[in-house]
Amino acid sequence: MSDEKGVYTYAYPRPAVTTDCVIFGYDVKDGLSVLLVERGLEPYKGCWAFPGGFLKMDETADACARRELEEETSLSLGEESDLLAQLGCFSGVDRDPRGRVITIAYYALVRKAEVRGGDDARAARWFPIQAVPQLAFDHELILRTALKRLKEDIHFKPVGFDLLPATFTMPQLQNLYESILEVHFDRRNFAGKMLKLGILEATGERPAGTPRSIPVSYRFKRDRYREMKAAGFKLEF
Repeated sequence: MSDEKGVYTYAYPRPAVTTDCVIFGYDVKDGLSVLLVERGLEPYKGCWAFPGGFLKMDETADACARRELEEETSLSLGEESDLLAQLGCFSGVDRDPRGRVITIAYYALVRKAEVRGGDDARAARWFPIQAVPQLAFDHELILRTALKRLKEDIHFKPVGFDLLPATFTMPQLQNLYESILEVHFDRRNFAGKMLKLGILEATGERPAGTPRSIPVSYRFKRDRYREMKAAGFKLEF
């Protein structure tokens, strides 16, 4: 129905909408981590959760996710960045004790950077993926969903191209894939498979005493990867 000014209103209940950000961080030293904030307010005060918050009436879900992430952790992905991807909608009836709240979750894989708590977050901190504490709300379910998506993406997208140094060693590349897939690869088999793909090129850099026939530093051949991707490339292990 509408009032005299032509403004439409409805008698249906209106659930609140939030966004949550699952931000995976990677560095060659510590492997895969996830960014969490310590909640400063009830419910779940003092518990760890994903950075996020309520959607404003004048912003999109994407804008809300980026705003809440920066306000609570100081981490900015930039409005034009395509790093942040929508993971899905989580609408469990009892997922939030404050009432009927639906959340739209996002995820990204980034280089680890310094973070600090802000807004209603007491603290922000990177946790190794093997040492994630108990999470508030239904964030454990969201984390499992994000990890599953990340493992799928690594087969079809150049996950890691921007996470490793410009030049890197084969063990560093192997550690990246092992951290994400949570498996262990035989060193020789992994190296052989990656080199066979033709997406790596040796830089010629090697420690003193290493035979010239065994290059130990590589970089990605991005053009070659794009060609393979366009042809239906899938990375299998």
